[in-house]
Amino acid sequence: MKQITPALLLLAISVTTTANAEKITLQMADQKGGMRAVLEAAGKLQNLPYNLRWAEFPAAAPLGEALNAGAVDAGFIGDAPLLFAEAGGARVKAIAVAKSDAYGTALLVNAGSPLTSAASLKGKSIATNRGSIGQFVALKALAAAGLSARDVTFRFLDPADAKLALIRGSVDVWATWEPYTAFAETQDHLRVLVNGRGLWSGNTFVAATDSALANPEKRRALQDFLHRLSDAQQWANQHPDSYSQTLSKIIGFPQDAVKLSFERRHMAWQPIDAQTVAQQQQTADFYHQSGLLPVALQVAPTFDYSFTLSGPAGGKAPDASRQQEVQ
Repeated sequence: MKQITPALLLLAISVTTTANAEKITLQMADQKGGMRAVLEAAGKLQNLPYNLRWAEFPAAAPLGEALNAGAVDAGFIGDAPLLFAEAGGARVKAIAVAKSDAYGTALLVNAGSPLTSAASLKGKSIATNRGSIGQFVALKALAAAGLSARDVTFRFLDPADAKLALIRGSVDVWATWEPYTAFAETQDHLRVLVNGRGLWSGNTFVAATDSALANPEKRRALQDFLHRLSDAQQWANQHPDSYSQTLSKIIGFPQDAVKLSFERRHMAWQPIDAQTVAQQQQTADFYHQSGLLPVALQVAPTFDYSFTLSGPAGGKAPDASRQQEVQ
């Protein structure tokens, strides 16, 4: 056997280091393991042709700020928070959409609360994140009951503080989303007062910065990432126990809460299409009419239609009849 000399060893190390240095790094922002867990559970993070670094956020607002600042290349963000980021000047485009059942984006109350419907919210206080899908569903629920934001008091808190405020009785309602909803139901015994079906589209996006999209290497990396994400979601839908176990470890939530959240979402990734753009325009128009977006937004230019996903439509979308969130 030929002896490996120190010179050959140094050459091998040099070649390896150079190869790693030449790999592009994709900075990906996630919310409560929304993408990372499904990719890890499905084994789709192996043999990446690029370096992938994760940044974990508890909610969409700080994730949107990271996109706006260019601190990340892309991220997992709901439709309403994406609009607020774009209204704030973020140069980003949605490149793929996850369709899911909207039930778990909901208004929660304590088990013994006398509130029975959205119509009983007049004069009450609602905790949620500013510009979140929780706030959006709260506003839609109020509108459906003939009320408006002027009829309630909003307190803008992050999920942990909002839940604590509700449990302590400092607020009457918490407007939140999965997996916080499932955790609150299974661990804190909170009750769903109003669910998101018929109020929210159920759309969540991967949004990428314009600078990342302008970089050919990062664009190829994003396309590869989306294929892996779509494949992983299809695998997770067939293996809910394995996926829930992985997500539970990543976000520190009990497995029963994670599994409940996952199984009722019925998530599937799809390319951007005309229906998705129309739904996003409706959301933008509602926020403008509500006075939360100072200017009317035309959303069509904020989408990139060129990315593809695995399968005929990136996976099967949720049944429309059911539609009434490191290195």
